[in-house]
Amino acid sequence: MDYEIDPESVQRMAKGGERFTLVDVREPWEFDAARIEGAKLMPMGDVASRAHQELDPEDHIVVYCHHGVRSMNVTAWLRQQGFEKAQSMAGGIDAWSRKVDAKVQVY
Repeated sequence: MDYEIDPESVQRMAKGGERFTLVDVREPWEFDAARIEGAKLMPMGDVASRAHQELDPEDHIVVYCHHGVRSMNVTAWLRQQGFEKAQSMAGGIDAWSRKVDAKVQVY
């Protein structure tokens, strides 16, 4: 499984009813400004202390942030921890807003 997944593929998975966990690793103020429906907020600084309690290592996990840097770092860490189906959404919520859902605010 690739480390990155594009926003359009995430949208297709959601519309197709595929089961996956969408994790937003931005800060709470960013989550308040713009979010993807159904995403679980887990700021990057909290991932190490929360991942093993709140995420299932067997699940397909899609991680996103603002532009894709934090989510790629979190994805790499999750993979090292045994979350083999973790992927980073390329371009983050910014790409989602521009390519998938223009109703999600760009900031």
